[in-house]
Amino acid sequence: MPERKEEEFLDDIDTAEAEELADEFIEIDDAEAEIDALRAERDALKDKFMRALADAENSRKRGDKMRRDAEQYGGSKLARDMLPVYDNLKRALEAATPEQREVSAALIEGIELTMRELVNVFGKHGIVVVSPEIGDRFDPQMHEAMFEAPLPGTNAGEIIQVSAEGFMLHDRLLRPAQVGVSSTPKS
Repeated sequence: MPERKEEEFLDDIDTAEAEELADEFIEIDDAEAEIDALRAERDALKDKFMRALADAENSRKRGDKMRRDAEQYGGSKLARDMLPVYDNLKRALEAATPEQREVSAALIEGIELTMRELVNVFGKHGIVVVSPEIGDRFDPQMHEAMFEAPLPGTNAGEIIQVSAEGFMLHDRLLRPAQVGVSSTPKS
């Protein structure tokens, strides 16, 4: 009988060790599950942080671009309103006959000086005159076709008349040059 007690005792030890190991595995599994949950939470928070960081950087870049655009193009309404002044001064100079220039030399000189100063101010603020020449190719990005007419000796799409000059503000078109364009001449 003592041997039996010893076997039962050994069986009890084996059972106790097995239960202890099972408890340790459960604890390890619980700890691993908790670690996995914490890693997943960490990864999710890291992803949110990176997205927020990227969003903040994009907002900063967008704000910088808007500021630069406001600096460069903020005066475009005023510039557009000044274009008729340029047109009228140019028409006044073109309309003056040689006799009128002799009689009103001081007035004509004043108009020329005003025109020159206006062009200087335009240049200082990035406004450039777009002056197409007769015979140039029509460019719909820079020119506005006011009419189309067949003209012998020209090719279709060539500028045959310039009604008004155009203007660019830096790299943006303020007003297209108004031109007449040759259509295919009738044979």
